[in-house]
Amino acid sequence: MANINVKIGGLDLQNPVMTASGTFGYGLEYANLMDIRRLGGIIVKGTTLTPREGNDYPRMAETASGMLNCVGLQNKGADYFCKHIYPELDAFFHFEKRDIEPQPAIIVNVSGSSPEDYAACASRIDTLPGIPAIELNISCPNVHDGGMAFGTNAKAAASVVSSVRAAYHKTLIVKLSPNVTDITEIARAAEAEGADAVSLINTLMGTSIDIERRRFRLSIGTGGLSGPSVKPVALRMVYQTARAVNIPVIGLGGICCTEDAIEFLMAGAQAIQIGTANFVDPKVSEKIADGINDWLDAHHIADISDIVGSVE
Repeated sequence: MANINVKIGGLDLQNPVMTASGTFGYGLEYANLMDIRRLGGIIVKGTTLTPREGNDYPRMAETASGMLNCVGLQNKGADYFCKHIYPELDAFFHFEKRDIEPQPAIIVNVSGSSPEDYAACASRIDTLPGIPAIELNISCPNVHDGGMAFGTNAKAAASVVSSVRAAYHKTLIVKLSPNVTDITEIARAAEAEGADAVSLINTLMGTSIDIERRRFRLSIGTGGLSGPSVKPVALRMVYQTARAVNIPVIGLGGICCTEDAIEFLMAGAQAIQIGTANFVDPKVSEKIADGINDWLDAHHIADISDIVGSVE
């Protein structure tokens, strides 16, 4: 078998396959459907400092080769996660045994409406010994700057990463928005402020209209587009970013099969995340982890690092 272990900052992952935030719950919801212990990482649903109700329904709509969502980061807040969700995860994975028993890295996706919110939320997660990393969702609107998303401006992105880096002491992954002119500018800003890795892409903004009702299909009109339709855009941005920064890149966006994952690795991603495909096939992440190993063996490649960034 090929060596498919990868290192992202301080994370040693048993394989490069992770599940994307918002598509896999807290991981335990899938435990009866697949062996979640075999994943490289599980990024749990977005967590904010205080509880959020999310947007009104409808907040999901199917599109050609994908889906739109405007869930709105519904969650019960960081304190609830620490007091209730974290103990459940610990009881399942036995975090104290992670050095002797293979298990995925459990990563919390952190969101906020100001640098102070992000930092306070990250600080709470920092106290949890079984959580080795967080992923910053900088696609959130900045309430101090008229609602512009942090991730669409290098200066705003830098302010969030800087604040969180001062409050958080483990592996810091920054999730980048594709709704920008030059994603490499944002990636470099995150790297300069202490990010250990970047993940990309988050969803593309889109909309859908019911022509019989003459109404938007989503309650707030627009939402994030994900699924196979965004893959070419995501792959291009991963390729560009991997060549613009010196920190690891985690690729996501429309990955549905082993071949998709291999493309992202060849484009320069050191790990990948699977999102919308989890709704189609709950076992897809496990299948892709096996598929990557089989592909490497079939091509007589001993180490996954040999294909990372190998596209010509």
